[in-house]
Amino acid sequence: MHEVGEAIETILRVLKKSAERGYIGEPVSQLEHALQCAWFAGHTGADSELVLAALLHDIGHLIAPDAPQMDGLGVLEHEKLGGAFLLELGFPQLLAHLVTAHVAAKRYLTFKYPAYLRKLSEASKGTLAWQGGPMTPGEGEAFEALPDFDSILALRKWDEMAKVVGLACHGLDYYEPMLRTCLIGQGDHRC
Repeated sequence: MHEVGEAIETILRVLKKSAERGYIGEPVSQLEHALQCAWFAGHTGADSELVLAALLHDIGHLIAPDAPQMDGLGVLEHEKLGGAFLLELGFPQLLAHLVTAHVAAKRYLTFKYPAYLRKLSEASKGTLAWQGGPMTPGEGEAFEALPDFDSILALRKWDEMAKVVGLACHGLDYYEPMLRTCLIGQGDHRC
């Protein structure tokens, strides 16, 4: 586990650098996508843990440039890499789980609602193939039983929405106090 200040500096450095990277076949940068996702979460009244999960959900794409890739569609298993990275920095278990589960949410939604698949961007359809495709009925039933099912689906919704060119939203500095509060003395509890 890292010191709080060091963990925040690490997160901010990684996210700031992502302003230079396109968001995998979408018209926004990785940073714009992260900020928009968090902004959408905040504007629905989500708690700080879910807002931070929205901000950090794709961090696995940014921290492991040498990891196996999905043919130009980002890092394979970025959700697992991101969740493990956040736990290592001292973020709560639930926040890391939300980050890890956002890919499973896409797999669930494409299984449960075939129209959802048709609405995905081409890049998102491409990553879905690498991520296992739509869930099986058994996987879907198990996913629906997760205690944080609704939060995971909300995060996925914001993830899909966060691709708007020129959307005015909070900058990264807005989230620094939220990151600090989440890391200070929270351990495995909610932010």
